[in-house]
Amino acid sequence: MKLYYSPATCSLAVHIVAREAGLPIDLVKVDIGIHRLDDGTDYYTVNPRGYVPLLELDDGTKLTEVSAIVQFLADLAPQAALLPPAGSIERVHVQEWLTFISSELHKAFSPWLWHKETAESTKQNVRERLARHFGELDRLLAKQPYLTGQHFTVADAYAYAIVNWSHYLMVSLKPYPALMAYLARIESRQGARQALLAEGLVKQAA
Repeated sequence: MKLYYSPATCSLAVHIVAREAGLPIDLVKVDIGIHRLDDGTDYYTVNPRGYVPLLELDDGTKLTEVSAIVQFLADLAPQAALLPPAGSIERVHVQEWLTFISSELHKAFSPWLWHKETAESTKQNVRERLARHFGELDRLLAKQPYLTGQHFTVADAYAYAIVNWSHYLMVSLKPYPALMAYLARIESRQGARQALLAEGLVKQAA
């Protein structure tokens, strides 16, 4: 399988899940600013939508959208227990979180806070909305280590990738100590650490 990714983007969630699941993947880096691969290939010829992630299977099938890909990967490695069984209420709870992260966190950060031309009034409204969501997450994570309870799931990988954008966009997480501890908890996981190292987002310990 090939994962088309750009460092520190939402594709990091897919990368983390693949590492956590122990699934071998080939990484293909995309310069998302100019939509080109390292060899000069126009990324739009690979993915007409122009964004990452894109997972290309060995038979040439191409999958897009974080929520769909992470569930697909988790089902390939059920022994990793990254997603509850199909048909269970526990799986629905994970899917609830995936949807919430996609619609309320991912689409709040992007495009609004990433674009310099966004009006300051809009940015302020987005920051206020994020503050409400972060407050909810902080209260929940003060009582349990992960979004759905005691176990890490694909939803946590997606949440990490998106909430971590706060560090790049000067959105302070200091008011949310449990949320900060949650990010650190995920970073300490072997699979997540491997993904961060591979993307050059952290340095190898001496």
